[in-house]
Amino acid sequence: MLTRDFIEGLSSAFDTRHQTDKIWPSDSLYNPNYGYFSKQVVIFSPGEPFDFNGMRNELEFHRDLGRRYTGFEDALDAHSPNDTRQLWHTPTELFRPYYGEAIARYLVTNYMLSYHPYHDLIIYEMGAGNGTLMLNILDYIRDLHPDVYTRTKFKVIEISTSLASLQSAQLTRSASTRGHVDHVEIINRSIFDWKSYVSSPCYFLALEVFDNFAHDSIRYNPITEQALQGSVLIDSDGEFFEFYSPVIDPVASRFIEVRNAACSRPFTSPLGSSRLLRGIKSRLPFQANLTDPEYIPTRLLQFFDILQKYFPRHRLITSDFHYLPGAVKGINSPVVQTRYQRRVVPVSTPLVQQGYFDILFPTDFNVIEEIYRAITGKLTRVLSHEEFQRRWAYVEDTQTRNGENPLLSWYKNASVMTTV
Repeated sequence: MLTRDFIEGLSSAFDTRHQTDKIWPSDSLYNPNYGYFSKQVVIFSPGEPFDFNGMRNELEFHRDLGRRYTGFEDALDAHSPNDTRQLWHTPTELFRPYYGEAIARYLVTNYMLSYHPYHDLIIYEMGAGNGTLMLNILDYIRDLHPDVYTRTKFKVIEISTSLASLQSAQLTRSASTRGHVDHVEIINRSIFDWKSYVSSPCYFLALEVFDNFAHDSIRYNPITEQALQGSVLIDSDGEFFEFYSPVIDPVASRFIEVRNAACSRPFTSPLGSSRLLRGIKSRLPFQANLTDPEYIPTRLLQFFDILQKYFPRHRLITSDFHYLPGAVKGINSPVVQTRYQRRVVPVSTPLVQQGYFDILFPTDFNVIEEIYRAITGKLTRVLSHEEFQRRWAYVEDTQTRNGENPLLSWYKNASVMTTV
C-alpha cells in the first residue's frame, strides 16, 4: 500500500509533471503543440472512388488499395520525406461515397419520420477528419432530397486546428462543394469545452472517436477489493513511471458507481473469481499484489454528460471498435502503435513518447449503452457494422463480380449504436 512518505519521496525525486492515466492519453493525442492528432496524423485519401462492381473479388480490392496507399505516400515523400509519418484510413475514405450515403439515408429517413416539416435537419459531427463524410452526406441530401437540403445545417466540432483548416479547404475545392458552404459551420473547439445550449432537435455523429477518448487505469487489491487509480510521473530525464493510489478522482469514482447501478448485464472485471480463490492465489509465490488493470472510459462518461446538458434533444449515431487485436495487458486495454518507415510498430505499454503513438481503446457497447441510457434517459439500439450497412447502404454498390462485398466483410470488429 502507498504511504504518505512514499508519495513525498516520489515528489522530490520527480519533477512536477504528474498526470492521471486519464490526462496522459489526452495529452499524448490532443496536445495542440505536440499531440498525435494535432501534429502527426495524415488521413489517407484514395482519390477516385473504388470501382467495386468492376473488380473480380475482394483480393483485387486489397491489391488496388495497396497500390493507392503506396502512391499516396510516395507523393507525400516527394514533397517532404518523413519516416515517422502517421498515416491511417477510415471506412468513410475507403468506401466513399457509399459509407457516407448509408449514414445520410439513415438521417433523412429518421428526420422525415420524426421532425419534418416542423424542424430543420441539424447535424453535428465530432472529429470529421478530412471532411469526406460531411461532403458525402450533403451531396446525397442535395441530390436526392432537395427539399430537405434547404433546411439542412451541418456543424463540425473539431479539436484539431489543422484538420479544421483542411475541412474548410474541402468546402472550396470545387464548384460542387462550394455549394455547401452556406450549410456548414466548422467549430474549432473541443466538445469538452462546449458551453452553448442547443434546444433544437439534432443528430450527433461520433464515428470512430470513442476509441481515442481518455480512459483511467484502475487496479484492485485482490483481497480487500479496494480500487486504486493509476497515475503517471515523468522524471527530469523524461522517463515515465506509473503508480497506483487509493485516492480515486471524482470522475473515475462516478463512472464506477454509475456502471454498477446501470448495468443489468454482467461485465468483465479484473476481480473475476471469488474472493476465496483470489486469497488462495495471492499466497502463491511471485503473485502480484494488485489485479491486472482495467481501463474505464471516463472521458466518454463526460461526453454523455455534455450531450445530456447541452444537447437534450439529440439523437446519437456512433460507430467504433468493440474488439482490438494486439492490445496491451488488461481489461478493455488499448492498442498502442506507431508507424516507422511505412511499417506499423506495436508496443506493449501506453507510456510512450507523446505525439508519436496512436492509443486506441475498444468500446464495450454492453456497458456504454447502459450508461448512456442512464445519463440521458434515451433508448438505444446496437447493431454490428454489417447489420447497419445491410439496413441502410445500397450494398450492391460495393459488391465485386464474384459476390464478395468489402463494405460488409471489413470492420467485423465494429458496432454501431444509435438513439431511437
